[in-house]
Amino acid sequence: MKKMIMTPGPTYIHEDVRKAMACEITNPDLDHDFYEFYRDTCNQVKDLLHTKNDVLMLAGEGILGLEASCASLVEEGDRVLCIDNGIFGHGFGDFLQMYGGDVVYFEAEYTSDIEVEALEGFLKEDHDFKLATLVHCETPSGITNPVDKICKLLKSYGILTVVDSVSAIGGEPLNVDEWGIDIVLGGSQKCLSAAPGLTFLSVSQDAWAMMNNRKTPVRGYYCNLSKWQSWYEDKWFPYTQSISEIYGFRKAVERVNTKGDYIERHKKIGQAVRKSLLEGGLKLYPTSGHSNTVTTMMVPENIAFKSLYDTMLDDHGIMIAGAFSHLKDKVLRIGHMGENCYEEKLFITLKALDKTIRKHGFDLKVELHKSFANHLD
Repeated sequence: MKKMIMTPGPTYIHEDVRKAMACEITNPDLDHDFYEFYRDTCNQVKDLLHTKNDVLMLAGEGILGLEASCASLVEEGDRVLCIDNGIFGHGFGDFLQMYGGDVVYFEAEYTSDIEVEALEGFLKEDHDFKLATLVHCETPSGITNPVDKICKLLKSYGILTVVDSVSAIGGEPLNVDEWGIDIVLGGSQKCLSAAPGLTFLSVSQDAWAMMNNRKTPVRGYYCNLSKWQSWYEDKWFPYTQSISEIYGFRKAVERVNTKGDYIERHKKIGQAVRKSLLEGGLKLYPTSGHSNTVTTMMVPENIAFKSLYDTMLDDHGIMIAGAFSHLKDKVLRIGHMGENCYEEKLFITLKALDKTIRKHGFDLKVELHKSFANHLD
């Protein structure tokens, strides 16, 4: 049975993107036409991010952008702030510590988005930080944080901002320049629906200046963003580019920019999915800040997550996701991002989920797929 992938990344890849990946390759280190192609692709990403900052594409999954940001900016003993209201937010601190950072955590509830007022109170008492890290969309919990307000607040104290927007770019509003984000990083396999394997990120002039004014060299090479500062002028990449992945990524970005409805579509479908689950008598994990790209619901009592997962896959050919860490076996996640975020795919998924949950003994109050369709109107 052909699988229908309804996970929060990787997502389904459109046939146009698959075809682009099959294009004949060249030598990306020697062919000057490829440097133009790479730059033009970066410019299309700039449009998506609403930024004039430099944009780079790196050969590696989204974690590469996260680690490269920490490696390039943090020096031994730097005091850095890690804004933590989820698994990934907390995990940012591990990378900060790996590169010598003296990490201070702003800890918040894992079931809700960051309260800006609470963060503001924290910063009034303590704001001596070189930089701060935060997550736009906490994928495991299905929470979107108010990055616009948070980054403006941090910048008012002169704190550099690094934002993991891997699961939000292409599905949630993002205005890098207006919000004052110094580095924002994304991944190819989420809302943009390209193949896994690429990180892309924007770098502000303040971030470049911080790298250039380091007192000590960056630990390592592959994660050293400063190596990229004159790539176009010098016609030189720090390493050979993943050319086929970039071909596919370019097509995926073009599709998003051309259609132009991605914010409205993700919001509409995300809301309808959540309302249908609640109407059915199920419980969402987040209490606020619900993501428009992934919905996280609690697994009903007396039902094992593995039972739901296996039935969805074996009986219906649909792959959903669980989570990890403290959420392991406690939640079920549906990815409605990118090419997954279309009405017919969510209708089919929720119809299968309805049958699956009933099969395992939970008495739903409504038919999930019909409720979903009603909430689309």
